[in-house]
Amino acid sequence: MNKLASIAKKYSDTSLILRIFIGLVIGAVAGLVVPGWTAIGIFGSLFVGCLKAIAPILVFVLIASALCQGSSKLDKRFGLVLWLYMISTFLAALTATLASFFFKVKMVLPEPPAEDVAPPSGLWEVIQNLLMNVVKNPIESLATANYIGILFWASFLGIAFKMLANEHTCQMLKDLADSVSQIVRWIINLAPFGIMGLVFESVSTSGLGIFKDYGKLILLLVGCMFFVALVIDPLLAAITLKTNPYPLVFRCLKNSGLTAFFTRSSAANIPINMSLCEKLKLDPDMYSVSIPLGATINMDGAAITITVMTLATANTLGIEVDLPTAIILSFIAALGACGASGVAGGSLLLIPMACALFGISNDVAMQAVGVGYIISVVQDSVETALNSSGDVMFAATAEYRAWQKQGKSLPKFLGGTTETDV
Repeated sequence: MNKLASIAKKYSDTSLILRIFIGLVIGAVAGLVVPGWTAIGIFGSLFVGCLKAIAPILVFVLIASALCQGSSKLDKRFGLVLWLYMISTFLAALTATLASFFFKVKMVLPEPPAEDVAPPSGLWEVIQNLLMNVVKNPIESLATANYIGILFWASFLGIAFKMLANEHTCQMLKDLADSVSQIVRWIINLAPFGIMGLVFESVSTSGLGIFKDYGKLILLLVGCMFFVALVIDPLLAAITLKTNPYPLVFRCLKNSGLTAFFTRSSAANIPINMSLCEKLKLDPDMYSVSIPLGATINMDGAAITITVMTLATANTLGIEVDLPTAIILSFIAALGACGASGVAGGSLLLIPMACALFGISNDVAMQAVGVGYIISVVQDSVETALNSSGDVMFAATAEYRAWQKQGKSLPKFLGGTTETDV
């Protein structure tokens, strides 16, 4: 028993990133050498399943507890976070538009996806779906991980507790939030095994065939996403903080983007992001709201996917797109991406909506969606990494800007004196 405890302690004391890297290597090697050992993949499914299961509860109790305690207000930080989310999503769509003009990519259109899916008929339907998700039954919202609904009802419950509950009830809610947070830490501690299973599954089941037929399209999508992650988003942070943002950018990519790349789920990465925010010394009252909201509306990667896939479809059909129309597409893609969480199938099923701007029929647009499903093993992974790491980066940017206004020093890694755990 003592030996097992000693091994567990050594495991926990080792850097999480190092452990994840080791798990990544083991999973990749196993996927190449013993692809038939499908049991290895169960570790990935269990890890993602645990994160997805605990995330809605975590968000609900954290927000309710934060508002019940009433220790601080969202104030101007929250407005700044929303602004950063929205402007970065639009700039991502604009980047994809300009890149698609310089690199005109065409694609081989397969049959439409076999799934029985119906894309939204227009932007208003996307917005309407998003608004209806706000007022969905709170139990249903928790069960289906509808974070817009969770935010709405948790906020009302927290305010009601603040007004009516006694001190002991609020303390009980805080203890519940702390307990759920501890469960999240235990799950994150097992991330190396989860990453091992996810990498094994990807390597063993996805060949290199997609790069042969869709290599240029994948390069354009990934190139745009890397440009936004390493140029556009850091530029917004630099303008806001007036300091070199790259230490923060790389910490978010390493600690959030890496796991999001393999889980391919912004919702599953919410606990990871909240743990990172805690290490960055951010205000829990702030990040308990901004992180789940970011997982819903901060959709740089989705905006890029919608724009690139739509313009690639137009190029394939020989449709000439002028710049003003393409800029309108950027607005539509940005707005649609923000509502992607209200659409089953996410960003891919918003492609037909954008294609309608150029008179492309729904049948052809659904063929483009089919291409999206084929390349999703790469596209969706990079898209999620960009979206999720940006959630933390912009939350931290808004928080650190408030520190500057209060005369408080920035963290050491940004040139200040404040200690952090990252």
